[in-house]
Amino acid sequence: QVQLEETGGGLVQAGASLRLSCTASSRTMSTYAMGWFRQPPGKEREFVAAVTRIGTMTTYGDSVKGRFTISRDNLRNIVFLQMDNLKSEDTAVYYCAATGKTISAPMRDYDVWGRGTQVTVST
Repeated sequence: QVQLEETGGGLVQAGASLRLSCTASSRTMSTYAMGWFRQPPGKEREFVAAVTRIGTMTTYGDSVKGRFTISRDNLRNIVFLQMDNLKSEDTAVYYCAATGKTISAPMRDYDVWGRGTQVTVST
């Protein structure tokens, strides 16, 4: 089973940009649609973005539309989350996950999860 590792989190000021990476342990990542989720402090995990196996279709949560961009590089087994114009409410642990579905938002559809990376946005 593929394993996922998120990197790129950190502490930034509001309005800044940050790019998260999710690296898969094997080339089988190309057989999965991939998603990003986040869990703010004291809140439930929520959907952020997802991309199909070859990157032809994407979908986003309402709170990040127009600011975040998901993309993937199947040759390098990496999925990216470009986050622009960050806000304090984007503070969360960010997780990447893999699903066998074409593309999906619900967490229950995802089979493999990374351990997460912390993003903190200061005002």
